[in-house]
Amino acid sequence: MLKILETIPQSPIHHPEGCVWNHVSLVVDYGAQVRQLSRDPIVFMWAALLHDLGKAKTTRERRGRITAYEHDAVGMDMAVEFLSELTEDQILIKQVSMLVKYHMHPLYILKKLPFGNLQAMKADTDVREIALLGFCDRMGRTGSNGEEENRIINDFLKKCGIKNSPLSLFSHINHR
Repeated sequence: MLKILETIPQSPIHHPEGCVWNHVSLVVDYGAQVRQLSRDPIVFMWAALLHDLGKAKTTRERRGRITAYEHDAVGMDMAVEFLSELTEDQILIKQVSMLVKYHMHPLYILKKLPFGNLQAMKADTDVREIALLGFCDRMGRTGSNGEEENRIINDFLKKCGIKNSPLSLFSHINHR
């Protein structure tokens, strides 16, 4: 399930780092640098690794553009399948799969896209964990601006009703 990600292309506009595996590797790298901010670093790191599994099944070229619509929902099921081969810990599997399912919600919520479901996300997972994964997901792209991505994630937290808990994620990143 992971090896195939090396063969899955991404939009060069949104992902100039290339294939899905390159992106996932960068997300895991950033995740490792901020995992101490997570309420459960093990769940968080599994979600960082598995967040884009669904792109293997959903990536298509449509009118000259590479898309991966619904990769988050498909990825949730794939994360359950992946982790079920490794553990019987149903709580871990559920928590990771929910982070995978909702990892696109910072974008959906901020852009007021119809795919976003703020209430379901809040019921199913911890918004702060989604924010942390969302930050790493956005930083896992070549040319990302950490200060801008941090601002975006804090805007997401505010939209979710978390006003007095801004994150300073960018300060935790080892800049290269």
